[in-house]
Amino acid sequence: MPAARESLLDAAYTALARRPWGGVRMVDVAAVAGVSRQTLYNEFGSKEGLARALVRREADAYLAGVDRALKEGGLDLVAEWTVTAARRNPLVRAALTGCWSERLPSPTLTAVPSSSAVPAQRRADGPLPAPADFVAAVRDRSLAALGVPSAPKTESEALARDCELAVRLALSCVLAPVEEGGVGRLVREALRARTT
Repeated sequence: MPAARESLLDAAYTALARRPWGGVRMVDVAAVAGVSRQTLYNEFGSKEGLARALVRREADAYLAGVDRALKEGGLDLVAEWTVTAARRNPLVRAALTGCWSERLPSPTLTAVPSSSAVPAQRRADGPLPAPADFVAAVRDRSLAALGVPSAPKTESEALARDCELAVRLALSCVLAPVEEGGVGRLVREALRARTT
């Protein structure tokens, strides 16, 4: 039931915007999504399962945005997207920084036993990404998108360092905000300084 699953995740995200996760009730999420409470439990198994699926969905959306930014431009756009996504979405911010507030669900990052018949839930029940995992994922995606397959090893290593530098600068701007567009400028200046 992919449509019901997305409706339930949307309803849970909306509920989370209105109240702390501890105050989000499964019956209310099901009602807003227009499905039965049994459907919700069939999809997610528990409130923890719903939280894990919600975090997984938001993390996947963030990484899809990284891919779009890489297609549109370069590391400066990836950095801008990172800051923008973290400002707009408290779950993305928490996942990127590891700073989970009491308002948010704080699902365990390690895998939990899953007996779900729903493939998407089995994936959500797997290990959730930690901040270091995001750094590595963004670095590796950036390297794959920007790298030259025949480049010498030293050039590939330098590009990998540049990719990691860009994502780490972006994460620092999530925690210590800069003006709009400022992180892209910082990344461009830092990368320019490395080559001069």
